[in-house]
Amino acid sequence: MIEPVRAVCPGSFDPITRGHLDIIERAHTVFSEVIVAVGRNTSKNYLFEGDERLELVRESVADIDGVTVEPIDGLLSEFCKEHDASVIVKGVRFGSDFDYELQMGQLNRILSGIETVLLPAGREYGTISSSMLREVAANHGDISPFVTPAVNAAVRSKLGY
Repeated sequence: MIEPVRAVCPGSFDPITRGHLDIIERAHTVFSEVIVAVGRNTSKNYLFEGDERLELVRESVADIDGVTVEPIDGLLSEFCKEHDASVIVKGVRFGSDFDYELQMGQLNRILSGIETVLLPAGREYGTISSSMLREVAANHGDISPFVTPAVNAAVRSKLGY
């Protein structure tokens, strides 16, 4: 029998999209437990505060047994050690995502021995990003095909329409 493996899917999730959920669900088909680590990237401007993003992610994954959500503050490699996770799972859409995640994966392996698994985005989600959806929503565009109903409502409320 294969030992259970705990994986971490990190991100800022501002907001969480169906593309994120696809990666989380697919990661859970491979790994026995998945922790969705909701973090803060200091180079990003956020629509939602950290607690709001945590709550939206928790609501979005509530029906997936074996998936939990935790805040992350600090190095991902340290978070993985603290949570006894041996794998980082990241979704990649394009070559630029791959190039960046490859470098990060190699760095995390050197720093901590933690492996990174890159999952290609599903074709229906390969062109979307949270930042694109925030831009569309800010201009009163319909993002409902790309997010859950709860996330769509939260975005619309946050933007005042």
